[in-house]
Amino acid sequence: MAKGVTDALSGWSAVKSAELYGVDAWGHGYFGVSPEGKVTVRLQKSGKPVDVPIERIVTELYERGMSLPVLLRFSDILASRIKVINEAFAKAIADYKYRGVYRGVYPIKVNQQQQAVQDVVTFGRAYHHGLEAGSKAELIAALAYMHDPEAYIVCNGYKDEEFARLALSSLKMGLQTMLVLESLEELDIVLAVADELKVKPRIGVRVKLSSKVGGKWSESGGDRSVFGLTASQLILAVDKLKAAGRLDCLEMLHYHLGSQVPNIREIRDTIKEASRFYVGLVKEGAPMGIFDIGGGLAIDYDGSHTNFESSANYDIAEYCADVVEGIMLACDHANVPHPTIISESGRALIGYYSVLLMDVLGTATFEVNETAIDPVLAEPNAPECIVNLLDVAKNLRTKNLPEYFNDALYYREEVQKAFKQGLITLRQHAAADRLFWSILTRIRAEVPKLKYVPEDLLGLDEAMADIYYCNFSVFQSLPDAWAIDQLFPIMPIHRLCEKPTRSAHLSDITCDCDGQIDKFIDLHDVKHALPLHEVRDGEEYILGAFLVGAYQETLGDLHNLFGDTNIVSIRLDEDGDIEFTDEVEGDTVEEVLSYVEYNTPELVSRFRRLTDGAMKAKRITPVERRRILAAYANGLRGYTYFEV
Repeated sequence: MAKGVTDALSGWSAVKSAELYGVDAWGHGYFGVSPEGKVTVRLQKSGKPVDVPIERIVTELYERGMSLPVLLRFSDILASRIKVINEAFAKAIADYKYRGVYRGVYPIKVNQQQQAVQDVVTFGRAYHHGLEAGSKAELIAALAYMHDPEAYIVCNGYKDEEFARLALSSLKMGLQTMLVLESLEELDIVLAVADELKVKPRIGVRVKLSSKVGGKWSESGGDRSVFGLTASQLILAVDKLKAAGRLDCLEMLHYHLGSQVPNIREIRDTIKEASRFYVGLVKEGAPMGIFDIGGGLAIDYDGSHTNFESSANYDIAEYCADVVEGIMLACDHANVPHPTIISESGRALIGYYSVLLMDVLGTATFEVNETAIDPVLAEPNAPECIVNLLDVAKNLRTKNLPEYFNDALYYREEVQKAFKQGLITLRQHAAADRLFWSILTRIRAEVPKLKYVPEDLLGLDEAMADIYYCNFSVFQSLPDAWAIDQLFPIMPIHRLCEKPTRSAHLSDITCDCDGQIDKFIDLHDVKHALPLHEVRDGEEYILGAFLVGAYQETLGDLHNLFGDTNIVSIRLDEDGDIEFTDEVEGDTVEEVLSYVEYNTPELVSRFRRLTDGAMKAKRITPVERRRILAAYANGLRGYTYFEV
């Protein structure tokens, strides 16, 4: 935890900021707050941990000519996560004297970016950590990078003949490629291609468990889940393999609970059911030997360590111990050999890998700290609704807050109705609106004095939260925050020795009312406003969204034609200097337009005809035409986000 600098005026410190934003709870040791009030990331220098201020990284990015928003990738963190999960399973296996091994596979769908897959392969090589492919494209990527003969390539998803041929060809070349049946129809395809290639297929079956889990992805399990075989379909597959004399090809049981399973009890329960399927297949005569528990290992996004959907009431060590013990007990009871355990943890592996940085472009506030009454409201014969609103402002006291709060809401509605009917002027409407917000500002200031806060006043902070306009697109960079209300830790990366005095919602720069974030992590519930600092004129204020490595990049869309942000991969060299190992410039306007089938030469040609017509009509001069065409060309080459 941060210790050190304390603001003399407010008594605030970096320690209090770390507590406020919960960094020590969700940061998992990878992120922290320095005594100087800056968010740090833990990197490795010659194998030793070093806490590097993220603001220092930003400064060096600016010196290299790169601007925000930017996505930072930290390979050291991914390496640590791979090590942690593999060593946790190794310890559980040793502690329980389990007679089998663990082999992890990374589901490419969680983050398909080339840099991410390459890093997984590089750092996972020591543990023979493999890859999972759920489509033909993902398999093609996997085969280019995964050449470890002791690591598994698990093929999930529906497979056509071409998919099966690629997978079986890799098996023939010495890779441990497993084809998981998602439907009975796939079995015929796999066996036919295997006969053609003269290779013995290694087959797994995905089963539908009756067990279901909580969280956002609960529909991944249960009878109505999309993928996998029911018990009756499983027996049909076994009988078909027996009839073909190919039951010896059935080696693996696979199931998947869903992503981000927050409750360890549900994980233990599904292990029991899945183990019965595994034992049953062995009793049917299948050799088996591999038990794939799928994904589900959760990230504690809010740091509460609970079974809330954005948290987890367990850690990796407990998860691994429960998996190993559950499978071992079932196998020992049935006198079945202990299988190799595979898990397909993706989110827990790569979630910490990336941080999105965005600068605040401006703010809007609803707070009005005014005591003087606008003269326009005191004019003779003012409408009754305005007179009544003035009366609320005059008589407001702490003891009657709820009554006058409701009165203010009512009379504001009356003012709005009067304006629609033409009974008050625009200037009167504007002055009445400012008076209303000044009343709410005074009420909010008085609420802390109450021993009991009435329900009507509980949402006042949210209703009066500022809007901070940030240089990013929710739809491109944080689509889960929009689509499924996923909570990500968000906080300023600097000024953390200062007490945050504002509460805010975050708005992106898309032209969409959904382009905002108004739900934030909290140890006890969900916060509807984020504590932030007042933005100072002429000073940059930067926010970071953390734990965004899983799913966000490839799920992002081109809403309003905002493209990929700048991306950099960071590590330290032997001297402790920041090394940018990979830099990817964000999409230009030209690139984004090409994604939606616009042709640059045609765009320029069409626009040139417009300028020619305007010049011919003498609306612009030849010099102006040249400048306008240059601006259009520069716009095509420019970053899709706000540029300083």
